[in-house]
Amino acid sequence: MPRLTAPALTPGTVSGSAQPVLHAESLSLRPWRAQDADAVQAAYADPGIRRWHARSMDADEAAAWVASWSARWEDETGAGWAITTADEVLGQISLRSFDHGDGRSDISYWVLPAARGRGVATTALATLSTWAFGTLGLHRIEVDHSVDNPASCLVATRAGFRLEGTKRGDALHADGWHDMHLHARLADDAGDVS
Repeated sequence: MPRLTAPALTPGTVSGSAQPVLHAESLSLRPWRAQDADAVQAAYADPGIRRWHARSMDADEAAAWVASWSARWEDETGAGWAITTADEVLGQISLRSFDHGDGRSDISYWVLPAARGRGVATTALATLSTWAFGTLGLHRIEVDHSVDNPASCLVATRAGFRLEGTKRGDALHADGWHDMHLHARLADDAGDVS
């Protein structure tokens, strides 16, 4: 069925250029590299990351996960970055999907234990959002997290993502169903970073 409006995000906008490296403060958000697979495998062995992302990865799975991001960029189905400093992987942040019609995406992030509590996730989230609104042309970006994860709530809020509500029983974690907070920013909110 044809839409009555043009796509908010024109197909080809993502794949029509190389995935950028984004810089903020002492951090870089760069495309994943094959040699990052060990850091990804270590991340998914961390109890905190496992708890909130409900995933684990062995070495082959981590390598495949890292390799998948370049194809997702080309297919315009998602975009992932390693959060780094001095070429050390500190975490990940990704636009998990692209809704071209409505110019919408959702973001996930995690930070390795040694980098937590230093504003890494907040800086990465604000940086990626600024680029996604200003350069890519998205209209809306969402973040959701378990209501039992106050650290992720603080990251989203500090990066200007307003709490819009609670999605009841929305995600299955190892300990059962979790209610999820839904945060969002619109392109018009771009200056709302704390």
